[in-house]
Order: sequence, then C-alpha cells, then structure tokens
Amino acid sequence: MKVLLSGCGGHMGREVLTAAQTQYEDVEIIAGVDAFNGDGMPFPCAASFDDACTDADVIIDFSHHSCTNDLLSFAVVNRIPLVLATTGQTDEERKAIIEAAGKIPLFFAANYSIGIALLIELAKKTAAAMPNAEIEIIEKHHDRKVDAPSGTALAIAEAISSVRPDSFVVSGRSGNSCKRKPNEIGISAIRMGNIVGEHEVLIGTPNQTISLKHEAHSRALFAEGAISAALFLKDREPGLYTMNDLVK
Repeated sequence: MKVLLSGCGGHMGREVLTAAQTQYEDVEIIAGVDAFNGDGMPFPCAASFDDACTDADVIIDFSHHSCTNDLLSFAVVNRIPLVLATTGQTDEERKAIIEAAGKIPLFFAANYSIGIALLIELAKKTAAAMPNAEIEIIEKHHDRKVDAPSGTALAIAEAISSVRPDSFVVSGRSGNSCKRKPNEIGISAIRMGNIVGEHEVLIGTPNQTISLKHEAHSRALFAEGAISAALFLKDREPGLYTMNDLVK
C-alpha cells in the first residue's frame, strides 16, 4: 500500500513513518505534504497539495485542521481514500468532511486508539444504565496541544449524548457561578509537560462513582491505529468510517 503522508514532518507524521518502516512490510510512505517541516524526509515532500504526489493508494493526515478543505479537495479530485487523523475542525469543516465521504472512502476519528474506542462504548453503556448519574470528563495532554477540549473528549461526550438526548456539554466553568445542572456533561482540559494523552470519564450518583480511564503511553499507538485504518479502507466503497467500524 502506497501512502501519501500529510503533515509528515510533525510529531505524529514521524511516528507514522517509523511505524510504516518497522512494523508493516506492505506499507510504504512514497511522498509527503508539509508546509513547514518537510526537509530531510526520505521521500519527496511538497509544501502544498498543489504539488502533491497523486500516485498513492491512501492519504494519512496528521497536519492541522486549517488544511482540511485543501486536503479534502485534493483527495476527492484524485479519488484517493483518506484517513483523517487531525482534530479541532470547525463546524463548516466537519460538514465538508461528511460531503467528501459521499465521494471517497474516508476514515475520520478523534482518536486512533482501539482502547479509546472501547472506553467510549463502556461510557455509553454506563451512562444508559445510570440515567440519573452526573458525568464529568477530564482530559490531559502535552503543553503543545492547541485545541481544547480535545477532539477525543468531545467524541466521548457526543457518544454519551446519543444515549442521553437532553444532555449538553459544559467546557470549563470559569466565571460560572450557577449550580451544576443534572444533564450537564462537564469537560475539563489540562495542558502540561509531555503528557501523551489521558481521558477519564467519571459517572457518579450520591452513593457511587464509576471511573473509566484510558492512558496513552506513546504516540506510536495513534500511528499504528491510523495505519490500520488505512489498510481497512482498501477496496471500500465511499462513505464515512470510524473506529467503531474498525473494532467490530
């Protein structure tokens, strides 16, 4: 499988390259796109999609959400399946993702960890079984992460909302002097040091609390998940695929 790696010079781009070189005999990064960090790559690297290689079986993207529209246009025009592993998209960018998925196979997840996919399913099941419980999500990441809350925390909240239709997200409570509402899903974001990623879901009543927690020990797990998603897209019909499809 020939891969075009978008954001190849970033932390996650380099993790994907290392994983492809050391763990997957049938996966080859043949070219990259990176506007800022493309020097020194062991393959041709374009500064924009205007000059990007089109001879790829799939695109893996770990860049920045501001590249979403250019990335989608390139993938759709060239009919290349896309693994979109960048988070922080605006509502308009998310609409564009859904539209593109009608034309190409597109894998989109806030987190490419199988463990997180399982955490989400457990959180949904617990929230449904404890309809009166209060729910809080705590997420921790390194001090270089630019979006808060994390895309993963929002994905967890969205999944819980699917079994609690009247719920709504409260992100941080600075300046909020009101009592907590029962149907809130609170999200707290911590940014410090070199934390790879931690997500904890607290589901509690006055008499008991259930804590569901996932810790990422290395960014390599996200690279492995993205490559697994790329392999999953082989010979797929156009559509929007998620980690739920991968772990079925």
